Parts: sequence; C-alpha cells; structure tokens
Amino acid sequence: MQTIRQTESLREAVAAYRAEGARVALVPTMGALHAGHMALVEAAKRPGTRVIASIFVNPKQFGASEDLSRYPRKEAADTRMLKEAGCDLLWMPAVEAMYPDGFATNISVAGVSEGLDGAARPGHFDGVATVVTKLFNQVRPDIAYFGEKDFQQLAVIRRMVIDLDMDIEIIGVPTQREDDGLALSSRNVYLDEEQRARAVALPRSLGVAAKAIGRGDDPEAALQTAREALIAAGFEIDYVELVDATTLAPDGDPGQPRRLLAAARLGTTRLIDNLAIDAFSIQQS
Repeated sequence: MQTIRQTESLREAVAAYRAEGARVALVPTMGALHAGHMALVEAAKRPGTRVIASIFVNPKQFGASEDLSRYPRKEAADTRMLKEAGCDLLWMPAVEAMYPDGFATNISVAGVSEGLDGAARPGHFDGVATVVTKLFNQVRPDIAYFGEKDFQQLAVIRRMVIDLDMDIEIIGVPTQREDDGLALSSRNVYLDEEQRARAVALPRSLGVAAKAIGRGDDPEAALQTAREALIAAGFEIDYVELVDATTLAPDGDPGQPRRLLAAARLGTTRLIDNLAIDAFSIQQS
C-alpha cells in the first residue's frame, strides 16, 4: 500500500490506476480506524477497482466548543489496518495541503443539513461538504463509500453530488456494531467503563421505538418512550426524531421510507445512531 501526502503524487498514482483500466473507489475517513471503517474498505474491494482511503482530521467540521486537539490520532495503527485490509493507497494530506493560505471557499448544502446535527452543531455540515468536495476533486473517484451511522452526513453528500452534477456513485454501508449493539465510533474511546455500560441504552431504546412504530403504535409516543429511556440511563438528549430517509424532513410523505435518528451525550461524549423504518410500517401507524 502506498502512503501519499502530496497532491501531485496522488494524481500521478490515480492516473496510473486509470491507465491500467481500473475503477477508483474512495473511502474518506478522519482516522482512528475501527471495524466500521474496515467494512467500508471491504465493500469497496470489487474486481477491477483500486481502493483509496483518505485520513484527514478536518478542522472545518469542528465547532468552537468541540475539542479538535482531543480527536484521536493513530497514524501507525491506522496505516497497518488499511494495509492488512487490502487498501491500495492511503491519501493523508496535511492541513496546509487542504486549506492553504488564502483558502476562501465554503460549500453549503441547504435543507438536509439544517436540522438534527445541523442544528446541534452549526457549520458542521458546511465543513463536511467542503472537505468532501476537495477530496472528490483530488481523487476523482468513480464511487465513494460512507457509513450509514452518520446518516445525515450521507444525506448531505448525496444531495451535494446530485446538485453539483458530480459523476460519482455514493454507497452507504450499514452501521457496524459491538456485540451489545452499540454503534462503532472513534469517539467510543472517550467513554469510561461506567459510561460504556450505560451507552447500550441508545441502540436499545431506538430498537424498542422502531418495533413499536412497526407494529402500528403512535410514532410520537414511541419517540417519547425512547427519550425517557435515554434520560433514565444518564444521557443528555440532543434529539430523537423520525424523519423522511431522503429529505430528513419530519413531515415527509408517509408512504416513503423513514429513518429513526438520535444524538445524545454521556458526560462529554456525544453519540449518534439511527435505524431504518420501512414504508409499510409507517403506513400502518
């Protein structure tokens, strides 16, 4: 596996892949890799495809109250994991390469970015859209893979790719979980032993709500039950909402697929999760 830090070298490597007739798949990450990221790499490993993973801790998606310096950085371990997973190239640019002096462009995606995490973390999705646009322009992939755990991020990127006529296929990969159901996240390392034991209330409360909605119970009552379970487990809730799976609007067409999304904090650690709700279940509720 090649590790490249300069844009010119990256473009030369991608050109060589193109010359051999390969498709190029991109797996963007912020490092601190775990099995969830490896699932993205595994999904990208198709015949005739070269897999490029990027690691860049993007300062533009951290708010003023969020500790950018605290985000875990594990370059040696991450590199080893990607190599063992069969990644072809690691793109690991410096901040100066991504945002040189005078950088003045911001990508903003309205609508899907405005509620939920967009409301809780102002400016976050502008930072995501901007850095992903840069990565797409640098790598020029045919296909890119993102985890469904960050479901609003995935929706923002899909909207951006459509609106800007980017000829890139966006694939969402199902959330990878621990044995007890907790979604894998680089931020799970912030949880102490007691918090980690309580964190399982997040996927469990969403699962109970999803089943209730699926059997025809009132959705708002199911959401409130989930909120109460999270509060009882010691969480501070940002949101627990049922939304249209494409637009993320709370009042979308009830015949369309929906998504149950939640964000809540244990101590200083913010956890997110989501579950699919099929259209049939919504129509019956």
